[in-house]
Amino acid sequence: MGLMEYTQLGRTGLKVSRLVLGTMNFGPQTDEPTSHTILDSALGAGLNFVDTANVYGWGENKGRTEEIIGSWFAKGDGRRDKTVLATKMYGNMAAGDPWPNHDLLSALNIRRAVEASLKRLQTDYIDVYQFHHIDRNTPFEEIWQAIDVLIQQGKILYAGSSNFAGYKIAQANETAARRGSVGLVSEQCLYNLAERRAEMEVIPAAQEYGLGVIPWSPLHGGLLGGVIKKEVEGGRRASGRSAEALASSSVRAQVQAYEDLLDKHGLEPGETALAWLLTRPGVTGPIVGPRTGEQLESALRALELELPEEVLTGLDEIFPGPGPSPEAFAW
Repeated sequence: MGLMEYTQLGRTGLKVSRLVLGTMNFGPQTDEPTSHTILDSALGAGLNFVDTANVYGWGENKGRTEEIIGSWFAKGDGRRDKTVLATKMYGNMAAGDPWPNHDLLSALNIRRAVEASLKRLQTDYIDVYQFHHIDRNTPFEEIWQAIDVLIQQGKILYAGSSNFAGYKIAQANETAARRGSVGLVSEQCLYNLAERRAEMEVIPAAQEYGLGVIPWSPLHGGLLGGVIKKEVEGGRRASGRSAEALASSSVRAQVQAYEDLLDKHGLEPGETALAWLLTRPGVTGPIVGPRTGEQLESALRALELELPEEVLTGLDEIFPGPGPSPEAFAW
């Protein structure tokens, strides 16, 4: 295994690994001991950036993922100090029936959500606190006032967004600048070879305002992980979003062309999809969400992959991006 690469998170002085450990499977798919083993292996490989969210665990178990990370931190040996911890808030965390003010981005819920996350995570601060979604009814003045208080209290260090439109990133950071607040330092968005709409406005806005871009679903729900090959060789049918997407003949043809191109160059699809994101302007590092140790090892190999020019050109032909705005929708 080569040495982990680090980069600055957007315009900040914070150094993070070029792969981000996503923990959404911890709890629902991966039990606590296995989750702890994956966290140990990630940290052992130098992967210092761990991403979670208060709602992970889902349904009756929401909050469970943060608890699993919290019990890992509680083992000590300085592991909390070595970890750049990112979590998110927005979804309703009330037990049983939803209750007003237990979700969205009001100052009240920001305060409530951060206190609850700190408790579950067994830590006294969160490095990057992210808004999981835009709240169209709460003005950014209120959001920044709540965040500034948390920064002054030492409970969070930086704020980030997730799933924001480009104009919302601009609005958020212009409001922050007027207040003398730091503003957003990262944007976590859906971005991969099969879903490149973020290139039109989200990523340019992030770059302009100094936000690191953290792509989620880098394999597009498994679609870019060699689904057709697995179907043919191992009789493993695609499931979930991949199966729905492959039902379209044009998508199937695209994925087949992708797998054929990589086969010709002896490249592994999942690793290539990650390596491609690492070549993209503005990208800090994609989020990998391993369910097993083997999946983590495969993701780490992507860091050492140098994609030949011919492959990069071929990938662009198979999965063309939208192009920059306004040219993508005007002249």
